[in-house]
Amino acid sequence: MKEELIELIARVIQVLQINMRWMTWNLFLAFIPLALSVWLFRIKRGRSWVWWLGFLVFFAFLPNAPYLLTDVIHLIDDIRTIQSVWMITLVLIPLYLLVILAGFEAYVISLINLGYYLHRIGKSQWILRVEMATHALCAIGVYWGRFLRFNSWDFVTQLDTVLTKGIEEILGKQPLVIIAITFGVLAVLHWIMKRVTLGFTRQGKSDIIINQQHVNPNTPNI
Repeated sequence: MKEELIELIARVIQVLQINMRWMTWNLFLAFIPLALSVWLFRIKRGRSWVWWLGFLVFFAFLPNAPYLLTDVIHLIDDIRTIQSVWMITLVLIPLYLLVILAGFEAYVISLINLGYYLHRIGKSQWILRVEMATHALCAIGVYWGRFLRFNSWDFVTQLDTVLTKGIEEILGKQPLVIIAITFGVLAVLHWIMKRVTLGFTRQGKSDIIINQQHVNPNTPNI
């Protein structure tokens, strides 16, 4: 029994070590567009060529955030390796949920920042259309990344291949179905997570105002 437990723990540690490498890397890629969205859309800057360059990089890296949804396929292999209900339930599944949720939250906040920018420049009516277009582009990007193994930097290193092979591959019936399903998943999850995120944000602001009023009763409501 003791030897079996030690062997099980060793397998779990091995799986976690392998997962931590790609999970850390994929999360890093997912948080690049989030950081860029703060710089581009929250910090007031003129739209110089540097801004437009950052904008292009933002959209090139943005699909990396929802891409983490597809990493659930690694969970199947991990389950086969560990074969322990308790370890799978208490370690693996929570770990995957945390990583996938963090990646998608980066996607949601990035689009919230983009919507904030559109509202600030008087283009609030564009927000929904821009979100839908972004979901469509990211659905294509996720397909390119998962099935064609393209990376964001391939837009620079092998742009011709991305455009020719990428466009050629997505015109088939099966790729279009996969992209359409991905688009639907992104749209629905984004709609839910956006409202949850904004709800927490507004609640946080309300708590700050209430706390300020306790300190200074003369503080007006905003």
